[in-house]
Amino acid sequence: MTAPKKLNEGFPSFGKDGRMENVSFQQLVRNKFSDLSAGQKKVAKYLSENLNQAAFKTAFQIGRQAAVSETTVIRLSYALGFEGFSEMQTTIQQGLLQENQADSENSSRLPFRNSDPFKRVILNEIQLLKQLINRSNVEEIWKAVDTIIKADQVLIAGHMLSHAAAYWFSYMLSSIRDHVTLCSPTGEFLEKFSNLTKDSVVVVFSFPRYSNDTIKLAEYVAENDICLIAVTDRLLSPVGRIANIVLTTEENAQTGSNSIASVISLVDLIIEGIHEKDQERVQKHQQKLDKMYTSLNVFNE
Repeated sequence: MTAPKKLNEGFPSFGKDGRMENVSFQQLVRNKFSDLSAGQKKVAKYLSENLNQAAFKTAFQIGRQAAVSETTVIRLSYALGFEGFSEMQTTIQQGLLQENQADSENSSRLPFRNSDPFKRVILNEIQLLKQLINRSNVEEIWKAVDTIIKADQVLIAGHMLSHAAAYWFSYMLSSIRDHVTLCSPTGEFLEKFSNLTKDSVVVVFSFPRYSNDTIKLAEYVAENDICLIAVTDRLLSPVGRIANIVLTTEENAQTGSNSIASVISLVDLIIEGIHEKDQERVQKHQQKLDKMYTSLNVFNE
Protein backbone atom coordinates (compact mmCIF):
# COMPACT_ATOMS: atom_id res chain seq x y z
CA MET A 1 0.00 0.00 0.00
CA THR A 2 1.26 3.46 -0.81
CA ALA A 3 2.02 5.99 1.91
CA PRO A 4 -0.97 8.14 2.92
CA LYS A 5 -1.14 11.63 1.48
CA LYS A 6 -0.07 14.68 3.42
CA LEU A 7 -2.77 16.83 4.95
CA ASN A 8 -2.81 19.47 2.24
CA GLU A 9 -2.76 17.10 -0.70
CA GLY A 10 -6.56 16.65 -0.94
CA PHE A 11 -8.24 13.79 -2.78
CA PRO A 12 -7.18 12.20 -6.08
CA SER A 13 -8.92 12.81 -9.38
CA PHE A 14 -7.85 12.96 -12.98
CA GLY A 15 -8.25 16.00 -15.21
CA LYS A 16 -8.95 16.04 -18.93
CA ASP A 17 -5.23 15.90 -19.65
CA GLY A 18 -4.86 12.74 -17.55
CA ARG A 19 -2.92 14.44 -14.76
CA MET A 20 -3.83 13.98 -11.12
CA GLU A 21 -5.84 16.80 -9.57
CA ASN A 22 -6.72 17.50 -5.93
CA VAL A 23 -10.42 17.82 -5.19
CA SER A 24 -12.70 17.25 -2.20
CA PHE A 25 -13.99 13.74 -1.56
CA GLN A 26 -17.53 14.85 -2.43
CA GLN A 27 -16.34 16.34 -5.72
CA LEU A 28 -14.38 13.17 -6.50
CA VAL A 29 -17.52 11.09 -5.90
CA ARG A 30 -19.55 13.39 -8.13
CA ASN A 31 -16.96 13.17 -10.91
CA LYS A 32 -17.03 9.36 -10.83
CA PHE A 33 -20.67 8.85 -9.82
CA SER A 34 -22.10 8.02 -13.23
CA ASP A 35 -19.48 5.27 -13.73
CA LEU A 36 -20.22 3.50 -10.45
CA SER A 37 -22.35 0.39 -10.07
CA ALA A 38 -25.70 0.65 -8.31
CA GLY A 39 -24.22 -0.73 -5.09
CA GLN A 40 -21.18 1.53 -5.25
CA LYS A 41 -23.48 4.55 -5.74
CA LYS A 42 -25.25 3.64 -2.48
CA VAL A 43 -21.93 3.60 -0.63
CA ALA A 44 -20.68 6.79 -2.29
CA LYS A 45 -23.89 8.62 -1.40
CA TYR A 46 -23.76 7.38 2.19
CA LEU A 47 -20.11 8.42 2.60
CA SER A 48 -20.64 11.86 1.03
CA GLU A 49 -23.52 12.62 3.36
CA ASN A 50 -22.04 11.06 6.52
CA LEU A 51 -18.31 11.69 6.35
CA ASN A 52 -17.95 12.46 10.07
CA GLN A 53 -19.73 9.29 11.15
CA ALA A 54 -18.21 7.03 8.48
CA ALA A 55 -14.61 8.20 8.76
CA PHE A 56 -13.76 5.70 11.50
CA LYS A 57 -16.10 2.83 10.65
CA THR A 58 -14.91 -0.44 9.15
CA ALA A 59 -15.80 -1.43 5.60
CA PHE A 60 -18.26 -3.93 7.05
CA GLN A 61 -19.98 -1.28 9.19
CA ILE A 62 -20.21 1.14 6.26
CA GLY A 63 -21.63 -1.59 4.07
CA ARG A 64 -24.28 -2.38 6.64
CA GLN A 65 -25.29 1.29 6.89
CA ALA A 66 -25.45 1.61 3.10
CA ALA A 67 -27.28 -1.73 2.73
CA VAL A 68 -24.54 -3.32 0.61
CA SER A 69 -21.79 -5.89 1.13
CA GLU A 70 -18.35 -5.18 2.57
CA THR A 71 -16.89 -6.15 -0.81
CA THR A 72 -18.88 -3.38 -2.52
CA VAL A 73 -17.38 -0.81 -0.14
CA ILE A 74 -13.87 -2.01 -0.96
CA ARG A 75 -14.61 -2.01 -4.67
CA LEU A 76 -15.77 1.58 -4.40
CA SER A 77 -12.34 2.62 -3.12
CA TYR A 78 -10.75 1.11 -6.22
CA ALA A 79 -13.33 2.73 -8.49
CA LEU A 80 -12.49 6.14 -6.99
CA GLY A 81 -8.78 5.68 -7.71
CA PHE A 82 -7.51 4.63 -4.28
CA GLU A 83 -5.17 1.70 -3.61
CA GLY A 84 -7.75 0.22 -1.28
CA PHE A 85 -10.26 0.92 1.50
CA SER A 86 -7.60 1.90 4.06
CA GLU A 87 -6.17 4.60 1.81
CA MET A 88 -9.63 5.97 1.05
CA GLN A 89 -10.51 6.09 4.74
CA THR A 90 -7.19 7.67 5.74
CA THR A 91 -7.64 10.37 3.12
CA ILE A 92 -11.19 11.08 4.30
CA GLN A 93 -9.94 11.38 7.89
CA GLN A 94 -7.20 13.81 6.87
CA GLY A 95 -9.66 15.92 4.91
CA LEU A 96 -11.99 16.10 7.90
CA LEU A 97 -9.09 17.06 10.14
CA GLN A 98 -8.25 19.95 7.86
CA GLU A 99 -11.88 21.12 7.84
CA ASN A 100 -12.18 20.79 11.61
CA GLN A 101 -9.04 22.88 12.10
CA ALA A 102 -10.58 25.65 9.99
CA ASP A 103 -13.87 25.36 11.89
CA SER A 104 -12.05 25.53 15.19
CA GLU A 105 -10.27 28.72 14.19
CA ASN A 106 -13.57 30.32 13.20
CA SER A 107 -15.65 29.11 16.13
CA SER A 108 -13.02 30.20 18.65
CA ARG A 109 -13.79 33.78 17.68
CA LEU A 110 -17.58 33.42 18.04
CA PRO A 111 -19.32 33.00 21.44
CA PHE A 112 -22.11 30.63 20.33
CA ARG A 113 -23.22 29.88 23.87
CA ASN A 114 -25.39 32.92 24.23
CA SER A 115 -28.81 32.99 25.85
CA ASP A 116 -30.07 35.69 23.50
CA PRO A 117 -31.86 33.86 20.64
CA PHE A 118 -31.37 36.74 18.21
CA LYS A 119 -27.63 36.83 18.86
CA ARG A 120 -27.44 33.06 18.35
CA VAL A 121 -29.09 33.41 14.96
CA ILE A 122 -26.80 36.26 13.89
CA LEU A 123 -23.65 34.51 15.09
CA ASN A 124 -24.68 31.31 13.37
CA GLU A 125 -25.27 33.19 10.13
CA ILE A 126 -21.80 34.72 10.44
CA GLN A 127 -20.34 31.24 10.84
CA LEU A 128 -22.24 30.00 7.80
CA LEU A 129 -20.92 32.87 5.69
CA LYS A 130 -17.35 32.15 6.80
CA GLN A 131 -17.80 28.51 5.89
CA LEU A 132 -19.12 29.56 2.51
CA ILE A 133 -15.83 31.15 1.50
CA ASN A 134 -13.72 28.55 3.30
CA ARG A 135 -15.39 25.49 1.81
CA SER A 136 -16.90 26.60 -1.44
CA ASN A 137 -15.09 25.46 -4.51
CA VAL A 138 -13.78 28.83 -5.63
CA GLU A 139 -12.72 27.34 -8.94
CA GLU A 140 -16.34 26.35 -9.62
CA ILE A 141 -17.52 29.87 -8.81
CA TRP A 142 -15.05 31.33 -11.33
CA LYS A 143 -16.22 28.75 -13.88
CA ALA A 144 -19.78 29.97 -13.35
CA VAL A 145 -18.63 33.58 -13.73
CA ASP A 146 -16.79 32.88 -17.00
CA THR A 147 -19.66 30.81 -18.38
CA ILE A 148 -22.26 33.48 -17.64
CA ILE A 149 -20.09 36.23 -19.14
CA LYS A 150 -19.72 34.28 -22.39
CA ALA A 151 -23.38 33.22 -22.60
CA ASP A 152 -25.64 34.87 -25.15
CA GLN A 153 -28.64 34.32 -22.86
CA VAL A 154 -29.15 33.31 -19.23
CA LEU A 155 -32.33 31.55 -18.12
CA ILE A 156 -32.89 31.30 -14.36
CA ALA A 157 -35.35 29.02 -12.56
CA GLY A 158 -36.29 27.93 -9.07
CA HIS A 159 -39.54 26.66 -7.60
CA MET A 160 -41.20 27.08 -4.21
CA LEU A 161 -38.71 28.33 -1.58
CA SER A 162 -35.88 28.31 -4.13
CA HIS A 163 -37.75 30.85 -6.26
CA ALA A 164 -36.82 33.68 -3.86
CA ALA A 165 -33.10 33.14 -4.51
CA ALA A 166 -33.74 32.71 -8.25
CA TYR A 167 -35.60 36.03 -8.34
CA TRP A 168 -32.81 37.82 -6.47
CA PHE A 169 -30.15 36.45 -8.82
CA SER A 170 -32.24 37.35 -11.86
CA TYR A 171 -32.69 40.92 -10.65
CA MET A 172 -29.00 41.40 -9.79
CA LEU A 173 -27.76 39.79 -13.01
CA SER A 174 -30.16 41.88 -15.11
CA SER A 175 -28.61 45.00 -13.62
CA ILE A 176 -25.18 44.15 -15.07
CA ARG A 177 -25.93 42.34 -18.36
CA ASP A 178 -28.69 41.90 -20.91
CA HIS A 179 -30.65 38.82 -22.08
CA VAL A 180 -31.47 37.54 -18.60
CA THR A 181 -34.80 35.75 -18.16
CA LEU A 182 -36.51 34.45 -15.02
CA CYS A 183 -38.91 31.52 -15.27
CA SER A 184 -42.21 31.96 -13.50
CA PRO A 185 -42.76 29.36 -10.75
CA THR A 186 -46.07 28.55 -12.42
CA GLY A 187 -44.59 27.53 -15.77
CA GLU A 188 -43.57 29.04 -19.13
CA PHE A 189 -40.24 27.22 -19.10
CA LEU A 190 -40.57 25.48 -22.45
CA GLU A 191 -41.65 28.70 -24.18
CA LYS A 192 -38.59 30.52 -22.83
CA PHE A 193 -36.28 27.54 -23.33
CA SER A 194 -37.17 27.41 -27.04
CA ASN A 195 -35.29 30.68 -27.56
CA LEU A 196 -32.01 29.40 -26.13
CA THR A 197 -28.97 28.38 -28.18
CA LYS A 198 -25.95 26.16 -27.56
CA ASP A 199 -24.21 29.29 -26.23
CA SER A 200 -26.88 29.90 -23.58
CA VAL A 201 -26.83 29.01 -19.89
CA VAL A 202 -29.56 27.82 -17.54
CA VAL A 203 -29.14 28.44 -13.78
CA VAL A 204 -31.39 26.42 -11.46
CA PHE A 205 -31.82 26.84 -7.71
CA SER A 206 -32.78 23.65 -5.90
CA PHE A 207 -32.89 23.10 -2.13
CA PRO A 208 -34.72 20.58 0.08
CA ARG A 209 -37.47 19.71 -0.23
CA TYR A 210 -36.49 19.34 -3.87
CA SER A 211 -39.19 20.39 -6.33
CA ASN A 212 -39.92 17.79 -9.00
CA ASP A 213 -40.58 20.62 -11.46
CA THR A 214 -37.03 21.91 -10.98
CA ILE A 215 -35.54 18.43 -11.37
CA LYS A 216 -37.50 17.79 -14.59
CA LEU A 217 -36.47 21.20 -15.90
CA ALA A 218 -32.79 20.48 -15.14
CA GLU A 219 -32.98 17.06 -16.79
CA TYR A 220 -34.50 18.60 -19.92
CA VAL A 221 -31.69 21.17 -20.07
CA ALA A 222 -29.03 18.46 -19.72
CA GLU A 223 -30.66 16.29 -22.37
CA ASN A 224 -30.56 19.21 -24.82
CA ASP A 225 -26.84 19.92 -24.22
CA ILE A 226 -27.39 23.41 -22.80
CA CYS A 227 -24.92 24.39 -20.06
CA LEU A 228 -26.53 23.87 -16.66
CA ILE A 229 -25.40 25.63 -13.49
CA ALA A 230 -26.92 24.29 -10.27
CA VAL A 231 -27.07 26.24 -7.02
CA THR A 232 -27.95 23.62 -4.44
CA ASP A 233 -27.16 22.22 -1.01
CA ARG A 234 -24.85 19.35 -1.99
CA LEU A 235 -22.98 17.93 -4.94
CA LEU A 236 -25.08 14.78 -5.09
CA SER A 237 -28.46 16.50 -4.94
CA PRO A 238 -30.75 15.55 -7.85
CA VAL A 239 -29.70 18.59 -9.90
CA GLY A 240 -26.11 18.52 -8.65
CA ARG A 241 -25.51 15.12 -10.24
CA ILE A 242 -26.36 16.30 -13.75
CA ALA A 243 -25.19 19.93 -13.80
CA ASN A 244 -22.07 21.11 -15.63
CA ILE A 245 -21.20 23.44 -12.75
CA VAL A 246 -22.38 22.93 -9.16
CA LEU A 247 -22.30 25.60 -6.47
CA THR A 248 -23.20 24.52 -2.95
CA THR A 249 -24.01 26.26 0.31
CA GLU A 250 -23.60 25.14 3.90
CA GLU A 251 -26.45 23.72 5.96
CA ASN A 252 -27.59 25.72 8.97
CA ALA A 253 -26.27 23.88 12.02
CA GLN A 254 -29.03 25.32 14.23
CA THR A 255 -32.03 24.37 12.11
CA GLY A 256 -30.76 21.73 9.67
CA SER A 257 -32.02 23.86 6.78
CA ASN A 258 -30.25 26.03 4.25
CA SER A 259 -29.81 29.67 5.16
CA ILE A 260 -31.13 32.14 2.61
CA ALA A 261 -28.28 34.44 3.70
CA SER A 262 -25.66 31.94 2.54
CA VAL A 263 -27.48 31.39 -0.78
CA ILE A 264 -27.74 35.13 -1.46
CA SER A 265 -24.09 35.55 -0.49
CA LEU A 266 -23.11 32.83 -2.97
CA VAL A 267 -25.08 34.67 -5.65
CA ASP A 268 -23.34 37.90 -4.68
CA LEU A 269 -19.96 36.22 -5.21
CA ILE A 270 -20.98 35.41 -8.79
CA ILE A 271 -22.14 38.99 -9.36
CA GLU A 272 -18.91 40.37 -7.92
CA GLY A 273 -16.88 38.02 -10.12
CA ILE A 274 -18.70 39.28 -13.22
CA HIS A 275 -18.05 42.86 -12.12
CA GLU A 276 -14.37 42.01 -11.78
CA LYS A 277 -13.92 40.22 -15.12
CA ASP A 278 -16.35 42.10 -17.38
CA GLN A 279 -16.06 45.67 -16.12
CA GLU A 280 -16.42 47.47 -19.44
CA ARG A 281 -19.60 45.71 -20.51
CA VAL A 282 -21.10 45.98 -17.02
CA GLN A 283 -20.44 49.72 -16.97
CA LYS A 284 -22.06 50.26 -20.37
CA HIS A 285 -25.11 48.23 -19.37
CA GLN A 286 -25.54 50.14 -16.12
CA GLN A 287 -25.20 53.48 -17.88
CA LYS A 288 -27.94 52.43 -20.30
CA LEU A 289 -30.20 51.42 -17.40
CA ASP A 290 -29.52 54.68 -15.54
CA LYS A 291 -30.65 56.71 -18.55
CA MET A 292 -33.88 54.71 -18.74
CA TYR A 293 -34.51 55.04 -15.01
CA THR A 294 -34.00 58.79 -15.20
CA SER A 295 -36.19 59.33 -18.29
CA LEU A 296 -39.02 57.23 -16.83
CA ASN A 297 -38.63 58.65 -13.30
CA VAL A 298 -38.43 55.13 -11.88
CA PHE A 299 -36.93 56.02 -8.49
CA ASN A 300 -37.93 58.65 -5.94
CA GLU A 301 -34.61 60.37 -5.37
